[in-house]
Amino acid sequence: MAFCATYFGANGWELRFGEHRVLLDPWLRGPLVFAGATWLFRGDLPQAWPVPRQVALLLLTQGLPDHAHPPSLQGLDRSIPVVASPAAATVVRALGFQQVSVLRPGNTIRHSFADADVLELEATAGAPVPRIENGYLLRHASGRVYAEPHGYLQADLAAERLDAVITPVLDLALPLAGAFVRGQAVLPQLLERFSPRWVLASTAGGDVRYAGLLERLLRVRGSLESAERTMAAMAPGSRLLKAIPGRCYDLSAA
Repeated sequence: MAFCATYFGANGWELRFGEHRVLLDPWLRGPLVFAGATWLFRGDLPQAWPVPRQVALLLLTQGLPDHAHPPSLQGLDRSIPVVASPAAATVVRALGFQQVSVLRPGNTIRHSFADADVLELEATAGAPVPRIENGYLLRHASGRVYAEPHGYLQADLAAERLDAVITPVLDLALPLAGAFVRGQAVLPQLLERFSPRWVLASTAGGDVRYAGLLERLLRVRGSLESAERTMAAMAPGSRLLKAIPGRCYDLSAA
């Protein structure tokens, strides 16, 4: 039973657990804008992605547009089941999604697919933006994954061996506000807590083009090379996946 991952850039992934496709924070088409203020910030994908077929579950970590992206969500079938943070649930319900399960940190559900196969989803405490949003632990017979897009790891989360973590490995910072994405700090914690076979570098990738005032102020700290050095020192059995967007990676292989 295969466990595969496809990256779309920024925070967007498709995770395939066996035959079941789970969309995580998809940004597939259209610009990324906050509150209509293109002068402040605008993101553009290098290409629009076709809507994945046969999506079994939509999973959203946050209600902000870079996670619950309205133009992308509008292209999805409204009958797709959704698991979301409270803020993200508000977004998808307004768009007409019919099956929405709200998870708060500490909540766990078992989602049954059409063939009665089961995916367990545990919500963890994620980034305060400003309310605390979600990370997720996903447990399936084909693969076990932790995903959180801003570099936050719940302090009392129990250690367990995972196949993959989806995480930033760089810091993104603004003057005065400091780092709002903390990939450099969280990577050693994730390696120690989960001993993952794979680290999937996320959040800052995919050749996305950004413009606006915030983009000019944004500072990137760290590098993929420094992340690899950290992994080599702390967890030589872990591998960093620098995913090419649109390519499906079989993570069940050694």
